[in-house]
Amino acid sequence: MGTSLDTLPVGSYAKILDIKISGKARRRVLDLGFIRGTKIEVVLKSPSGNTTAYQVRGTLIALRTKETSKIIVERLTNI
Repeated sequence: MGTSLDTLPVGSYAKILDIKISGKARRRVLDLGFIRGTKIEVVLKSPSGNTTAYQVRGTLIALRTKETSKIIVERLTNI
C-alpha cells in the first residue's frame, strides 16, 4: 500500500506506484519523468509548503501539492 508523494519529508526516497491524475496535467507529470517505477528523492519544500522539489532521473523538478497529492509512492528505506 502506498502513500501520496506530498506526505514525504525532505530527504526521503520513494518509488512511484501510480499516478491518479488525468488529462493535460497527467501528460505533464509523465513528460517530466514521473513514471511508474521511477525512484525519486524529496529535495526541498518551499516555505509556504505548496511546492516541493524532487530529484527525478537526474533532474530537479518542482511540483505543486495539488499534483503530488495524486502521485502514489512507496517509501524506500534502504538507499
